[in-house]
Amino acid sequence: MSARSLYNAGCYRPSFGEILIVGHSVDVLPQVVGDPFQGQFASSSLTAPLIDLVDDPGGLWHGRRLWDLYREAHTPWQWHQPIFEAARAAGLACISTACDLESLEFLISLGVDAIKIASFELIHIPLLDAAAKCGRPVLLSTGMASLEELNEAVATLRANRCNEFVLLKCTSAYPSTEAEANILTIPDMRERYGCDIGLSDHTLRPYTAFAATAHGAVIIEKHFTLARRDGGLDSAFSLEPAELRELVDGTDLLWRSLGDVSYGPLAAESASIRERPSIYAAEAVKRGEAFTDRNIRIIRPANGLAPKYYRALVGRICARDIAAGAPLSWEFVEGGAPVADKRTRES
Repeated sequence: MSARSLYNAGCYRPSFGEILIVGHSVDVLPQVVGDPFQGQFASSSLTAPLIDLVDDPGGLWHGRRLWDLYREAHTPWQWHQPIFEAARAAGLACISTACDLESLEFLISLGVDAIKIASFELIHIPLLDAAAKCGRPVLLSTGMASLEELNEAVATLRANRCNEFVLLKCTSAYPSTEAEANILTIPDMRERYGCDIGLSDHTLRPYTAFAATAHGAVIIEKHFTLARRDGGLDSAFSLEPAELRELVDGTDLLWRSLGDVSYGPLAAESASIRERPSIYAAEAVKRGEAFTDRNIRIIRPANGLAPKYYRALVGRICARDIAAGAPLSWEFVEGGAPVADKRTRES
């Protein structure tokens, strides 16, 4: 199965003030990809209202209050049920991010298909504890996490018998760059924790997702918008429909190209294998003459003896007349095939 793609519909934009925008995203996604839809959920208890300015001079939100950011970015409570209904009618799985216990309980009440835990809440052990007990698969982003923190998070999930979880390799910068992706961590995480690994990607291009797929990522999470020009907190690093199509097609082709460990000719190579070189008479050779570098040659196609016998043929005696351009076989050679080759064929 190819890597599944998980798409965050763009952040809520109060200037539009209507569910229609996200609803249209739900309509577009099945046409483009047919993969799960994820809403970004946050409750009023997520952050303190008056403090904590974002201190990231290179980021999109430098100087903004966290309270204001999440108030603008969250998917309103009352939107979830109609969005979920529209998504399910379109054949999409419904996944949403729980940022605290209150939002987790709300999502469970709606029958959410899986719970996403953002990188920031990886250290929220009470939330992980509750999510692990809810009976839904958990997608856990791992941005910023130390090995100690990641070990504790995974241990919390497993201690509560949550065995259906996926860790998402993530760089918690918005946007992030390819140089910050460290995709080689994916196979290490898979071996270290014995679970499926995906990618939560905030880069502007599809290449990090391609690299992750090549290293076995089973889920790719990207932000999605109908048009970046419409604005929104995450629009600068969100994919538009055509870009989303490129990413889906690319990851699918990459996954298919991984294939299996395989040696020997494939069915697709059956015609090509007949075009390999073999040994031919470069000129007419009479019975009793010796084969030489002058009168035999290695050329295509593969109708004659294999090239590996060339040196063994030089100096051997021709058993009957051969026309120029004829492929050689052992019947043209006095004494036939070498003894070792005869034994190999007989065995």
